[in-house]
Amino acid sequence: MRTGRYLLAAALTVPTPALAGQAEIAARPGQAGTVAIEIARQTRTSIVILDPALAARPVPEIRGRFDTAEAVRRLARAAGGRAVPTGPAAWRIEPVPARAGRNRARPHRHAPAPAMAGPPPEPIVVVASKRGLTIDQVPGQVAVLDGKVLNAGGTGGTEKITQQLATVASTHLGSGRNKLFIRGIADSSFTGPTQATVGQYLGDLRLTYNAPDPDLRLSDMARVEVLEGPQGTLYGAGSLGGIIRLVPNRPQLDTASFSGVLGGALTQHGNPGGDAAAVVNLPLAEGKAALRATADAMRMGGYIDKPLLGRRDVNRTDILGGRATLRFDPAPGWSVEVLALGQTTDTAGSQYADRDGAPLENSARVPETAHADYAMGQFVVSGQIGAVRLRSTTGLVHQSLRENYDASLPEGAPRLFTQTNRTRMVANETRVWMPERHGFGWLAGVSFTHNKTELKRLFSAAGLRSTTAGVRNAIDEATLYGEASVRLAPPLVATAGGRITWSWLDGEGEDIRPEIIMAFAGSGITASRTYTKALPSLALHLELAPRSALYLRYQEGFRPGGLAIESDYVRRFRNDSTQTFEIGARHGRRGHGAFDMAMSLSYTRWQDIQADFIDTTGLPSTANIGDGRIWTVSLSGGALVLPGLRLEAGVAWNQSKVDKPVLPLALLNARAMQVPNIAHVAARLGFAWDREIKGDIRLQAQGWASYVGRSRLGVGPELGASQGDYLDTGISARIGNRRLGVTLGITNITDERGNRFSLGTPFGTGREQVTPLRPRTLRIGIDTTF
Repeated sequence: MRTGRYLLAAALTVPTPALAGQAEIAARPGQAGTVAIEIARQTRTSIVILDPALAARPVPEIRGRFDTAEAVRRLARAAGGRAVPTGPAAWRIEPVPARAGRNRARPHRHAPAPAMAGPPPEPIVVVASKRGLTIDQVPGQVAVLDGKVLNAGGTGGTEKITQQLATVASTHLGSGRNKLFIRGIADSSFTGPTQATVGQYLGDLRLTYNAPDPDLRLSDMARVEVLEGPQGTLYGAGSLGGIIRLVPNRPQLDTASFSGVLGGALTQHGNPGGDAAAVVNLPLAEGKAALRATADAMRMGGYIDKPLLGRRDVNRTDILGGRATLRFDPAPGWSVEVLALGQTTDTAGSQYADRDGAPLENSARVPETAHADYAMGQFVVSGQIGAVRLRSTTGLVHQSLRENYDASLPEGAPRLFTQTNRTRMVANETRVWMPERHGFGWLAGVSFTHNKTELKRLFSAAGLRSTTAGVRNAIDEATLYGEASVRLAPPLVATAGGRITWSWLDGEGEDIRPEIIMAFAGSGITASRTYTKALPSLALHLELAPRSALYLRYQEGFRPGGLAIESDYVRRFRNDSTQTFEIGARHGRRGHGAFDMAMSLSYTRWQDIQADFIDTTGLPSTANIGDGRIWTVSLSGGALVLPGLRLEAGVAWNQSKVDKPVLPLALLNARAMQVPNIAHVAARLGFAWDREIKGDIRLQAQGWASYVGRSRLGVGPELGASQGDYLDTGISARIGNRRLGVTLGITNITDERGNRFSLGTPFGTGREQVTPLRPRTLRIGIDTTF
């Protein structure tokens, strides 16, 4: 029996008067659970089917104009069940009880309880389609990671996502400093002025524009949604690789609750660490408002030694953060939310080691620290006017990162290099949409983003400081976008969309040497440009069978240019663009049901690739390296092999080449012309186990083994070092009930060193570096909820 059918429902909150009148119902034939979702959307009610056999029964088309009660009764009769009202806007469809005589005539048989690899799925999965589509209706690869699964073994950050998906990669520079990539779309190893290829969102607001991944703690998340491939129509032209969307739990208006987690960790060859998290939900104003707040604290013990400084385990990392959301529902169907979030990350030392030295030793001659701050505020208004829904999000983001690197020259005095990156962003997105009715659904939206970044650099040696060239980049983007779907036939849906973006860029060099300024006629080094870009998208989605689909899609992407530092100069780089074709198939939903599978083949053509290289001073710079292409094949799936035991597997293969490089790159070897940072092969195996021990006491466990193949650090001979080719493993187990549990977890079970990233300091003259995995770490934790 498929666990994905264990809880099927459709839930939408609307004004009560809308429920009393009649509605136009157009639900196509299918399984009762799927039809229930369609009717619930069209009537704006909640329809729940708990019985899996009843949810799987085929029902005919239900079409006409009648009130909600009649629509639900028709569905119940067609499925062989009965409709039971559970509230003013809620219904439950359940099997018709067997007659007493029939029970006496036939002996009662107890059916075995169905085994599930985890909790039942949520009634409705709203993915990051911005149109309220279920996961079965999206023409693309979507992974929905349950928040509880991500927090198994302790609260973490982005590494929890990379452990779950083979198609998501990170540079592993350190918490608050990483760049993320999806499906082989990688521009460079460093965070420069280019817009990130992966769009990261908290709700509807982008976390960053061209700044590093803030590595927010995933506490109290309902789920994390990952959309693979470009999403330019709905999420911005620069989302070339895909979208990672964090969806926090909303404040609950009628329930007061508290939950907490406390854990301690021991790292082999290093120092101990610990973590703590707390979540509180407080209803206010008699069900009209609620406050939900989270707090997180974490210390990751260091494990890198610096013998030249006489220090051990220097790379300790401390993370402190929190989030608070105030929700107010002024009227049925309308909601206002105010969110404030902050996180600070302090790293006491770098996490790289010498390639040819002791496995966990770094020969740096100065302390290498890093400090990152991140703050966000959001104001969200959502509601519904008739069948049309509205959502408007306005937000502010402040992000800063200060990094120190060893820049000592051979035989010279110790020298420190400091780089500071400050980002400010103001954004608004407002959209209206209507879910599919009578075979047609649409969405329209507008957005505006203002982002300003300042990058400054400084050398310090023997008490003397000298600044080097810095740069300021500012961009304003105004966008109009839309998308519409038409059901050409009962199983076939065509979708077309478009995005028009107006970009105003303004950049200026800072701390430029006077003689260089004079060479530019005393006007300094500036850049001011305006772009207008239209991006189309097309898709076909074919429902082959219940929970199975085949799709085709085409999407374009675009990133504006800007200013970059090169040696003592500041120079311009051009915009780049992509065109992606994709074909894929999908069955079921990841982590649910007896079997699920997803596969895709994509081809991306990339013009004027923006990427980083090392300039003559040893510092990263940005340039257009030429045109290239990327082939990607991904395959993932899972199966319930035994009661309570589920196995999962995934693999991603990437083949990339800069086939039309600029002249300097064309003189290099073939390997230098590969798109950097993405392994040719990445694979993952995992399992999830759930078993009842006694009463409400359960034993739950999950584990994974991920292989990351070889890749190249960057373009050019200075960034030609190889990285990757390592195995990462982990397992965690929890025993307890819903209110209290104890967790035991181990990461890097084999204590493998590996090499996640082939660069520590860009000034490592005469010594190569590697970034090893965190050594074997044992964590014991306790969690409680009441």
